[in-house]
Amino acid sequence: MERAQLGAAPVCGFDLPEQCGNCEVRHLTLCAPLDSGEMQRLVEILKVIDVPAGASVTEEGEPAEHVFNVTGGALRLYKLLADGRRSVTGFLFPGDFLGLTAGDTYTCSAEAMTPVRLCRFPRRRLEGLFSELPKLERRLLAMASNELAAAQDQMVLLGRKTAAEKLASFLLQLSRRQEARHLPPDPVSLPMGRSDIADYLGLTTETVSRTITQFKTTGVISLQPQGRVVLRDRLALEECAEGA
Repeated sequence: MERAQLGAAPVCGFDLPEQCGNCEVRHLTLCAPLDSGEMQRLVEILKVIDVPAGASVTEEGEPAEHVFNVTGGALRLYKLLADGRRSVTGFLFPGDFLGLTAGDTYTCSAEAMTPVRLCRFPRRRLEGLFSELPKLERRLLAMASNELAAAQDQMVLLGRKTAAEKLASFLLQLSRRQEARHLPPDPVSLPMGRSDIADYLGLTTETVSRTITQFKTTGVISLQPQGRVVLRDRLALEECAEGA
């Protein structure tokens, strides 16, 4: 697997503070609660990096030297099981945070599904700002709590739901995440493949394909080019996701 060359990226004609001010997902990121003066302190330790599709950003078990704000593109998170099988544990989009860990090593690998842009922070230097910028530490704790809640939801998704309920929940989750980024909630963009969806939902690729076909045949969804899914009957999807 290609490993990303994490060098500084060009900043499209803006100096970095102005680029941060124009960030469309800042309201979702680690930076959200900071004022302009506090942002300047954070800007001093960050680098903007571009990662090509297919390259890895973090590797499970490697030293967790950096953390990242995702500002463009999409990544898959995964763990490798002892027998070599892959378990996809999540997908990250603009506004999400990468690299949060309680220990000294990354707990999962992150791979770019599309070209990705990241703001990279040295972990120790970021932690060193907590006493100076307490809002930053509170924000990180809130993000950690959100990750825990998402993990608990994923346990319910994997353990208690049927294939149709899982896929309906997944599509609605992606729709809500688009809306949080101030994008239209429909159609839903799927930068991941069906095998990725299957690994994430604890299904086979064949079951995912069959369930998508079922939703399409019954008029619940329709498929568009470039991996877009139109939610034609959102109420039916919501009822399915809840087991109604």
